[in-house]
Amino acid sequence: MKVVLMESLGISAEELAGLQKPFEEKGWEFVSYERTTDEAKLIEEAKDADVMVLANMPMPASVISACDNLKFINIAFTGVDHVGLEAAREKGIAVSNASGYSNEAVSEVVLGMALSLYRSIPQADARCRAGQTKAGLTAREIKGKTVGIIGFGKIGSRTGELFHAFGANVLAQSKSIHNDYPAYVEQVSQEELLKRSDIVVLHCPLNDSTRGMIGKAQLEMMKKDAILINAARGPVTDEQALADALNNEVIAGAGIDVFSKEPPLDTATPLLHAKNTLVTPHLAFATDESMSLRAQIVFDNLAAWAEGNQKNIVK
Repeated sequence: MKVVLMESLGISAEELAGLQKPFEEKGWEFVSYERTTDEAKLIEEAKDADVMVLANMPMPASVISACDNLKFINIAFTGVDHVGLEAAREKGIAVSNASGYSNEAVSEVVLGMALSLYRSIPQADARCRAGQTKAGLTAREIKGKTVGIIGFGKIGSRTGELFHAFGANVLAQSKSIHNDYPAYVEQVSQEELLKRSDIVVLHCPLNDSTRGMIGKAQLEMMKKDAILINAARGPVTDEQALADALNNEVIAGAGIDVFSKEPPLDTATPLLHAKNTLVTPHLAFATDESMSLRAQIVFDNLAAWAEGNQKNIVK
């Protein structure tokens, strides 16, 4: 059985070797490659593989279609919109993801962004380094505020738990009504959530129903002093509409970790120049702890699939 790792899993060589060892003892072969977007190179690397492992690098359907020996795609990521799943379905290739590895990591970044925006921490840092004071900077507390979370899965629910611990009220909007949410969570429609929330957090997946979900009309529903935090996928928002809303003070601020394309970004990207915006290059999922957990899930997925008991099934 040949397994190709199409990009780094973000762990040490020693940790990776330890995870591979039980499989290698059974005669499995592992080959690691550097991340690339060159389709011809991707096909050459994966054409004779039985298993493909990747994280968040794009994997076009054309590459998957060209890999006639491929039986299993093991995605070391929660979202799967970057993988050509239609080709996998056509070829009968099993697909699993690493759902759950970054619940804590992403939720903590969302909370950190909220604190940074509310307390003007980036601006205060710059002023302090320039020999200035805090004069004129705003500061707000999370306690007593209403936090609306769109997409209340495992990550969304953990984010809600953290904000609840800070004394916030928590609203949730999901595709369906759930009876197992904590008592402190109020389930509402998206429109009500946008209108009532002081902090709106996006944790929803990217699909046909969520692409462009937050546009000009939705942003205008929000409070003028509200902030938006996107730790979901960039295309869930209309980026130009969001930049315009920030520059025109339709909303008060935003924390953005995801964009319509993977960083590095074109420096002309509108959100990089919008007012009161904290931007990070898609780092919410990445901590030492989450990378180790992710690798463990990936190799557990591999063992389960090999035994005919596929886990974390995407298809």
